[in-house]
Amino acid sequence: MKIIIYFFILFILFSTNIRAEIAYIDLNYILNTSNVGKSLNNHIKELHSKDLAKFKEIEINLIEKEKLIIAQQNILENNDFKKKLSILSSEVQKYRADKKAFTEELNKIKIEKTKEILAVLNPLITNYVDSNSISIVLPKKNIIVGKKNLDITDEIIKLLNENINSLKF
Repeated sequence: MKIIIYFFILFILFSTNIRAEIAYIDLNYILNTSNVGKSLNNHIKELHSKDLAKFKEIEINLIEKEKLIIAQQNILENNDFKKKLSILSSEVQKYRADKKAFTEELNKIKIEKTKEILAVLNPLITNYVDSNSISIVLPKKNIIVGKKNLDITDEIIKLLNENINSLKF
């Protein structure tokens, strides 16, 4: 009987000491609300709005050309009409290619700068986890329900803001 009691006491002691600390983090929130994340988002929006105006002007110009060609359809000979339509078609294709290239370049900039932020963020998270005896950190998007006190997102944002405020663009 004493052996069973000792075994039970040892089991309780070891089960409480083996407890793992778990936390979760929202990386998207960090990338959008930290100072460096806000500066990246503002830079991307600025580039997008500047070139959006340029593309809008080109688009309006192409629409005007299309209206002019359609208005001249009955006046022009069939060969001239097809020639102008072909030229307009090639201009539209160039416009679409330029717009696609700009969008891809913008995405490339965002991905590269996000990688730079994550390069700074990873050691901060590692140090935070080590200093607070956390065993595992899970992404918030994979958590269905969790206690609010397990969320370390705000602490990581504070650490990130202390270490870096903006990126070089």
